[in-house]
Amino acid sequence: MTTSVGEREPVRLAGVGRRYGPRGPWVLRGVDLELPPGRLVRAVGPNGTGKSTLLRLVAGVDAPAEGRITGRPPRTAYVPERFPPALPFTAHGYLVHLARLQGLRTGAARARAGEWLERFGAGGYAGTALAGLSKGTAQKVAVAQALLAEPGLLVLDEAWTGLDTGARAALDDAVRERVAAGATVLFVDHDPRRLAGEAHTALRVEAGRVRPAPPGTPASVPVRVDGPGVPPLPGGATPVGAGTRFRVDGAPSAPVRVVASGVLPLPDPLPGGATAAAVGGGTLFRVDGAASDELLRVLLAASWHVHRVEPEQAPVPAAPREAP
Repeated sequence: MTTSVGEREPVRLAGVGRRYGPRGPWVLRGVDLELPPGRLVRAVGPNGTGKSTLLRLVAGVDAPAEGRITGRPPRTAYVPERFPPALPFTAHGYLVHLARLQGLRTGAARARAGEWLERFGAGGYAGTALAGLSKGTAQKVAVAQALLAEPGLLVLDEAWTGLDTGARAALDDAVRERVAAGATVLFVDHDPRRLAGEAHTALRVEAGRVRPAPPGTPASVPVRVDGPGVPPLPGGATPVGAGTRFRVDGAPSAPVRVVASGVLPLPDPLPGGATAAAVGGGTLFRVDGAASDELLRVLLAASWHVHRVEPEQAPVPAAPREAP
């Protein structure tokens, strides 16, 4: 049963800046932000502009180089995009260990760990070593550990990446439950449909600054069109500027690349017209962002290991080698 986090102050960032090294460039600077309890907040912006840095600062994983962060509740949970599974625990043992560190008694920790594994469809892997889990199952453990102690602040950095459809829906529901219980949830996700219309606030991170984003920003795609004129536009598209740029709410998201490896055959054609090519010991899939969930579902159903999901403009990495 979900319990309330009780009355608390907002999380406040005052003049916060972050750079790596005393002379490194500023990733973020001059961030003044208030994150009230009982709010769902989405961070958006181009890749590599500081969204993950903002989330790590809010969660307390990184410390600001300047400014102050106050109001962070005692129970704060953070889920990174990439979960480090090379730890000497089984899936259940790891969750019990973390629950104990978060103040739960052993009996309650064991019960809570089992409940969350089952909820995310990973109950059958309770006794499996973390290093032996697939990317998708390891990510289920990562989100489960964040929810064990019902945190007052939950920070999710692409936490849905690698999860199958059922687990993604379970995480959506868990987010709603935490917000309803009075927690603050701050998240980033590459899919503009994730919790669409449910966020109380959208923040745009760009050029080292954090600003409020207009409603609907996560589902809006700017498109440049060249030519002397255009016919009536579908989807209620509206011109911006001198008739050469248009914004369509709900337009397909930008292309996404998925790096994965596996041996079982996949359907032909792939969902969303995805293409596949060998790269670095794995397979590189290119697909429109709107169809990425379906492609990931197909990969996970075929027991493929999903190594990375990233925007099209990012460099193509080699797939990591599996442990022998």
